[in-house]
Amino acid sequence: MKTSKYLEELKSQSAADLKMQLVDAKKELFNLRFQNATNQLDNTSRIKEVRKNIARIQTIITEKANAAE
Repeated sequence: MKTSKYLEELKSQSAADLKMQLVDAKKELFNLRFQNATNQLDNTSRIKEVRKNIARIQTIITEKANAAE
């Protein structure tokens, strides 16, 4: 399954890499919202996908922070 492979990738990365990915995903979400507002976005389901990826990244960051304590 595509999601489980993505989660395994996230879990194997360091906290700094995860934070960089989070920043990139938030930038992508901003750009997608901007394109949607100007009616230039063809695939609107990408917004939902990016939002879920942001949540996944944040969850992994939180798990790693709690495991470090």
